[in-house]
Amino acid sequence: MYQALAMAEQGHGLVEPNPMVGCVLVKDGHELGRGYHSKFGAPHAEAHALEDAKRRGESVQGATVYVTLEPCSHFGKTPPCADALVDAQVARVVIAMIDPNPRVAGQGIERLREAGIEVVVGVCQQQAQQLNEPFTKRVTTGLPWVIAKWASTLDGKVATHTGHSKWISSAASRRLVHEMRSRVDAVMVGVGTVLADDPRLTARDVEIKRVARRVVVDPELRMPPQSNLALGAEPGDPPVTIGVCNDVYNGPSQRVKDYTDHGISFMPLPRQENQYLEVEPLLRHLAEAHNATNVLVEGGAALIGSMLDQGLVDQVLAFVAPKLLGDERATPAITGQLRDTIDQSTMLELRDVERIDDDAGVR
Repeated sequence: MYQALAMAEQGHGLVEPNPMVGCVLVKDGHELGRGYHSKFGAPHAEAHALEDAKRRGESVQGATVYVTLEPCSHFGKTPPCADALVDAQVARVVIAMIDPNPRVAGQGIERLREAGIEVVVGVCQQQAQQLNEPFTKRVTTGLPWVIAKWASTLDGKVATHTGHSKWISSAASRRLVHEMRSRVDAVMVGVGTVLADDPRLTARDVEIKRVARRVVVDPELRMPPQSNLALGAEPGDPPVTIGVCNDVYNGPSQRVKDYTDHGISFMPLPRQENQYLEVEPLLRHLAEAHNATNVLVEGGAALIGSMLDQGLVDQVLAFVAPKLLGDERATPAITGQLRDTIDQSTMLELRDVERIDDDAGVR
């Protein structure tokens, strides 16, 4: 199952909105075949493993199947994997986790057991669940998995009091960010980041697995017309969606029409009592209209803080550089609601700490 999980991860950025799945076929301690879901719309892991066994000249009758997710039982872009395993006359199927999609959960297992195949569920379940947390969130809540990313000094600052931030993190850390952009469905920033940095938010100098939609949360539509995310975009740049306040979108704004005429889409959003926009409708729109499974939020401090306060962030990735500013006017990594005591802070679970050049990558 560990080998199946490792193979499944190779589909990251290529199979979404489908889950990542790996499969290994074994008989009498001998591997017969293996495979993983390699691309959205392509055959699933089980089909690849069966085909691999066929190429090797191996009979899979009576084999044990190790698969990281319950085999599907319905027709989609490919035939049901449960039926393929039944037809192959395997003897036993070991499954890491049940399909979390409430419309299909358990049906593949039922199909296998009806055919007399032994089914074991829950082997390496925690690892499999972590691997497909974004898929699980989208199919159970209708919302994408949200990753909040920032690069800060050791004292938690992302820019000096003048707004200067290039570069806090190392070149190696910045390359990792481009790799992340290349395998998520959307990259989101607040308008403050656009005004300060005029970013393109594209993945550069890395293998492109997905083309991420660029999203700006801009309540008052302050984004400059000639910015890299508006009319100054280069040919071939990914599409842009702007989350804007309802009253601005519905008001007499020629700028909305100007942007729309250039292919930029809008998502009108309501304000909260604290005047920040409600971001959940925008995230739901990205999942429903654009099949977004993973959204990378790259700032700024107010947007990430507001989304944390709204309970919309699933994962934090912080690149911490061995630098100190010691300036109380410098920009913090996040802002948000006032807390009177430490126990009111947002509690996170530390998953990993990695040295990246001289930076610490914390997630």
